[in-house]
Amino acid sequence: MLVIMRDHASREEVQHVVDLLEEAGAQAHLSGGEVKTIIGVIGDREVVYSLELEGLPGVEEVIRVLKPYKLVSRDFKPEDSVVRVGPHASVGGGAIAVIAGPCSVESEEQMVSVAASVKAVGATMLRGGAYKPRTSPYAFQGLGLEGLKMMRTAADEHELPVVTEVLDVRDAETVAEWADVLQVGARNMQNFMMLDELGRMGKPVLLKRGLSATIEEVLSAAEYVLKGGNRDLILCERGIRTFETYTRNTLDLAGVAALRQLTHVPVIVDPSHATGRRDLVDVMCRAGIVAGADGIMVEVHPDPEHAKCDGPQSLTPEAFGELMESVRPLLELMDVRLGWD
Repeated sequence: MLVIMRDHASREEVQHVVDLLEEAGAQAHLSGGEVKTIIGVIGDREVVYSLELEGLPGVEEVIRVLKPYKLVSRDFKPEDSVVRVGPHASVGGGAIAVIAGPCSVESEEQMVSVAASVKAVGATMLRGGAYKPRTSPYAFQGLGLEGLKMMRTAADEHELPVVTEVLDVRDAETVAEWADVLQVGARNMQNFMMLDELGRMGKPVLLKRGLSATIEEVLSAAEYVLKGGNRDLILCERGIRTFETYTRNTLDLAGVAALRQLTHVPVIVDPSHATGRRDLVDVMCRAGIVAGADGIMVEVHPDPEHAKCDGPQSLTPEAFGELMESVRPLLELMDVRLGWD
């Protein structure tokens, strides 16, 4: 349920509604603008609906939300959310994030080299995997804590925030100690225990859409994070599984456009995982931005042919530089900017 307060409703009127909701055992989540405050209500439906809120001072309208997600919806917050990452980076609200780096951390030399090259051409965040979820149990699983430290060293040297995946809820606090953005991979999108934990942490979360997840399912997963109190959430379209086999997955650009209509949360695209082909990454980055994406995530490796994982979809630093050159005129045309200040 959403409680829409009148324009310039007083603090006392808003607090009175919140008090009544909490007395009934519900949670009240406030979205406040310069003029209007919206209260998102989470709780037992029958109890909440039985409250007589319409006649209270300052209340303009009460809306019963039938969708399974509420806090991520534009009904709750009509304007775009902006997620700040560190002192300089941001995503959403016209700020385009460029997250670049290798699929997995292999060495400190590799990470320092990549960080230097991607920062030089405009990347706003450094990505890399220290804990790797692999289909085969015999594939490279990542360097763990050692990898996190390597990535942090490289990122600090070039003043870039770190984006890396949390594979297990038991590792969440360790990863949060070294990373700036906690990524939830496609295979963990409905790991609700992990989403609950990350919702209580004070670090931005990047949630990737599952391989076969519907739009409603990914928004419902996002709801877990916001329900825990963490409003710094970024969604990522990384390709879904279809009948097509030429590409690794299918980048759902219609899904990106739909998400931008349905949610205030920033949405980025990952053409590297979506296509699995480095020759398609550039054009799909631009297509994603045109579809409304708030950023791109690109895999960059200094020697893709010898990468421990996902070499065929990784760009060389030189190719990433060319990608950034192709993206900049598009950003100017769309009147958006790189998320760095």
